[in-house]
Amino acid sequence: MPKRYWYIILTYVAAQLSTFVGLPLMLVLGLNQSDAIAAWSVISFTIATIIILRLLRKDMKQATMREDRSGAGKIILWSILGVFLALFAQGIAALIETEIFGVPAGSENTMNLMEIARQSPLFILLPVVFAPITEEIIFRKIIFGSIYKKSNFFVAVLLSALIFGAFHFDFEHILVYFAMGVVFAFLYVKTKSIITPIIAHMAMNSFVVITQFFVSEEEIRRMQEQLQTIFIGGLL
Repeated sequence: MPKRYWYIILTYVAAQLSTFVGLPLMLVLGLNQSDAIAAWSVISFTIATIIILRLLRKDMKQATMREDRSGAGKIILWSILGVFLALFAQGIAALIETEIFGVPAGSENTMNLMEIARQSPLFILLPVVFAPITEEIIFRKIIFGSIYKKSNFFVAVLLSALIFGAFHFDFEHILVYFAMGVVFAFLYVKTKSIITPIIAHMAMNSFVVITQFFVSEEEIRRMQEQLQTIFIGGLL
């Protein structure tokens, strides 16, 4: 793995851990808890994203010269299809979690993030913009891509998707994150462009944020249970 890739991973980890320093600083400046989290998240990930993209300049230049890289039309098409594939994969994974493993519908991690977003809308930039860019570069381009070069798609997607799920620290719903990782890796391989899973990831997160931003936690859980009931009925 090139040295710049390790620098990118370290930058991402540093942005995650910087909360322990940045959050108290924001609180000292007089912000409330939600505004402090939102402000520091945007500041830290703006800096991290700029650093990561600068470190990837060589890769981006090489990508534009690849003859097997998909054109803009194909990238847009698969980005759109990717949203539906990711949502479908999430639905299947959530169904397995609830029906086989007895895991309650809905992610507490997602609910907590959306509660922060409702109180401080600035936080929406994190899941809609910064997370898709940094996560796809880290987990698909670097981790998946590095393993894929030395093994095969199955091994690469298994390991990278598991790491992707673990990094969200929502182990109860790791299967949902794993399913997303599989879809995004497929989009990356299909189009030979990291832009495709980034766009699909952005669009999917935007859909989830918009849906949950205006709906209460209780209503979301009720809708999820209804959808799973409908899906089970369709399978039977």
